[in-house]
This record gives sequence, C-alpha cells and structure tokens, in this order.
Amino acid sequence: MNQSNDIGNSSPYRPLRSAIAPAPPAAYGEIKVFSVRGRLGRVRYIGYAVGLGWLLSLAGGLLGETIAPLESNGGSQISLAGGAFVVLALAISVLLTVQRLHDFDARGWWVLLVLVPPVNLAFCLALLIVPGTQGSNRLGNPPPPNTAGAIILALVLPMAAVAAVVAAVAMPAYRHYLERAPATGQP
Repeated sequence: MNQSNDIGNSSPYRPLRSAIAPAPPAAYGEIKVFSVRGRLGRVRYIGYAVGLGWLLSLAGGLLGETIAPLESNGGSQISLAGGAFVVLALAISVLLTVQRLHDFDARGWWVLLVLVPPVNLAFCLALLIVPGTQGSNRLGNPPPPNTAGAIILALVLPMAAVAAVVAAVAMPAYRHYLERAPATGQP
C-alpha cells in the first residue's frame, strides 16, 4: 500500500502544485508623507495630493476669513497667509512626487522635470500611469496595500473631471432650452 502511494505521487497525471498569484512581499515600506524617503504608489499619490490640497485650501480659506474681519486693511495679511499655504502645498507636492518617483526606481532629482515646459505634461502623466516596481527596489520596500480612504480620495479627481465635462455640455444646452421655452409657451 505504501508503494502505491509513492506511485500516485509520481504520476504524470496529477495536478500541478504551484503558486498562481505572486507571493506578497515579506516587508512593506512605511508611508511618510512629509519625507523624501520611501515609496508611494499611484493611488496614494493621487489621493494624498487631492486630500492634502483640499485640506490646505480649506485651512487657507478659514485663516483668510478669520484675519479679514480683524484688520481694516487685511489684504496684506491674507495674501501673506495665502502665499504661505501655496509654498506649503508646493513643498508637500514635491515630497509626494519624489516618493512616487522612488516607486518606479527613479531618483528624486527627476522632479525638476516639472520646471521644463514641454516635458512637464508628459512627466505628470507618467507619474499617474507608470506602475511601481514589483517587490523591493534600490530605494525601498514596496508601499503597503491601498486603504479605502486612499482609494476614495483618488477617485475624487476623475469624478470631478467627469462632472466638469458634463457641466460644460449641460449648461449651454440648458441655457438654450430656457431661451426656447418662452417661445413655445411652456413655463
């Protein structure tokens, strides 16, 4: 009986035993938004850029609304606070972009391509399209799987673009409808 068991294991007709999906990495890197170290995937890059952009815009708007009533000529304070939030948003954007570059094994100095006008559009599209390297690369371990919050924040940008296109098409059509409605006698 033991011999038949050995024969069954060496049968050419037995099913193959192998991993179908790639094995998850042994270690994930830490997500550090305010650092140039580490890696950031596409979804988190979009989500954090949108989320932090909204947060900074909201904070700048609230600060502007609280400073303006206090000063009779509050324009200089508002512009100074607005300038500080713009500088902070640019700094965070550079940090996120460097981490995104690390995800597909590129050095952070490539972020300077944003300053070259003919190249910056293609560079920004590459940041959104190029997938990260599988597993660890020379710049760190892979980022952890995306959370539901990061996915939702990343979906806000495409949904806003679709809403803008729909509004751009619908508003002139509605205006044309309103102009035609009195001529037909409909309210």
